[in-house]
Amino acid sequence: MARFDALQAFLDAAFVAFNQFSQALRARQSLMQIFAQLEAPQPQRLDIGKRLPVCSQHLDSVLAAETGRSSLDTLIRRFSDLEPMLEWKWRSVYDHTASENFLMSHANAMIAGPGGLEDRRDLWLGATLMAPYVRYPDHDHAPEETYLVLSEGEFQHGDSEWFSPGIGGSFYNPPGVRHAMRSGEKPLFAFWALLPDRPRH
Repeated sequence: MARFDALQAFLDAAFVAFNQFSQALRARQSLMQIFAQLEAPQPQRLDIGKRLPVCSQHLDSVLAAETGRSSLDTLIRRFSDLEPMLEWKWRSVYDHTASENFLMSHANAMIAGPGGLEDRRDLWLGATLMAPYVRYPDHDHAPEETYLVLSEGEFQHGDSEWFSPGIGGSFYNPPGVRHAMRSGEKPLFAFWALLPDRPRH
């Protein structure tokens, strides 16, 4: 099964960047399995590209930024090439922990995963964009998750205080842990990689 050139180029760049910046052992184990599974392409969805208003307002400036780190700048360029093919969506389920402006001020894109550009069930690889001064709701999920952050912004997981990974920051969320994120005066942009079924030892 052939894979879109832009998608393969992005996945290659994502592997390099996640591998460079994700240092936690459990994150690295998870990512190695995710990218091993990505070596086998799955069906791709045609003509699904759709931007939400928050993308039109903030995404171009996020993608125009230079990080000064070769692997991250390459990742951003490859994502820029791929982005017109992606379907951006709102998170429709949220509670009082979200900021009042949350619904119209965020967007998620599934690159590879359920309902994504590459529609598959064995992993989730995607991106989140948030306008300034937005708080994502507290949420949890069964798959373990590794973030790669490409902007300023703050995150919280489990019993931790809010922390700022910074550009190129990466961290790991164990299965089922409650977590959230919030933007400051600038938009927040991050990639996430989730593995539903890693064997436990």
